[in-house]
Amino acid sequence: MKVELDEPKCVASGQCVVAAPDVFDQRDDDGVAVLLEEHPGAELVADVREAVAVCPAAAIRLVEQ
Repeated sequence: MKVELDEPKCVASGQCVVAAPDVFDQRDDDGVAVLLEEHPGAELVADVREAVAVCPAAAIRLVEQ
């Protein structure tokens, strides 16, 4: 699985960080999401799916490989 983050679409709500803190963080200066792990392990799949679902800007995409 590969996670893609469209940073320009991010509205800095932080929902992805709450849902998947091992995969996402936020920049200190503007709160925009930062992708920490582009290829997270199987144990994080549910968290990443939750992050995709709760992102208000639809800035996160999960690509099955």
